[in-house]
Amino acid sequence: MELPNTDGLSGLFTAQPDPAGPVPLITGGVALLLVLSGAPWRLARNGITIVHEAGHALVALLAGRRLQGIRLHSDTSGVTVSRGRPSGPGMVLTSLAGYPAPALLGLAFAGLLSANRTSALLVIAAVLLLGVLVMIRNAYGVLSVLVAAGLLALIGLVAPPGLQSWLVYLLTWFFLFGGVRPVFELQAKRRRGAARDSDADQLARLTGVPALLWVTILFLIVLGCLVLGGLLLAEPAVK
Repeated sequence: MELPNTDGLSGLFTAQPDPAGPVPLITGGVALLLVLSGAPWRLARNGITIVHEAGHALVALLAGRRLQGIRLHSDTSGVTVSRGRPSGPGMVLTSLAGYPAPALLGLAFAGLLSANRTSALLVIAAVLLLGVLVMIRNAYGVLSVLVAAGLLALIGLVAPPGLQSWLVYLLTWFFLFGGVRPVFELQAKRRRGAARDSDADQLARLTGVPALLWVTILFLIVLGCLVLGGLLLAEPAVK
């Protein structure tokens, strides 16, 4: 499975072969261990934060808000600043978009892998990173996105086809599983009173719906993405 070659954009629509039988299941297990780990998760979580903030930014633009910039921090937190009405559907959707974004991206990637469109997956990931990079407003954020872009380039341009298949499946599983843990972390912080300005609490202030219910909604979204994405990814292994 390789990036499009000199045949042009038509390569994006060409199906690649199914992965070797154990690839989907083994990479899923590795991704789960990574998400459940300690220090490795804290490092890898930067990738989840990039997609989280990209989700806020994309929906803010779609809702007609003026995007001011994105900042990523070394503690794996981030903030996306947009201008517009301080309330209303646009602000609600913008606040809601962050936590589901990694799992939704993982589900989209799983759909592409199920259709054997690895090249399209890598191009979409590259476009996402480019879009985030131009909106970053701090040095650590730029460094984080550049590191992610470098890893993506290694997968798409350097990794041999067999290894590329393993890495792309691992990346997709990581977004699916990695979308779930932050929701648990969010509620744990809320119980300690350390997340008074979290997305769930902002949604509660905007809508009058309790923050705990918003956390439940976020959990159901990411869990649904994990189940659906997992079924798509596991399909080649059970054929």
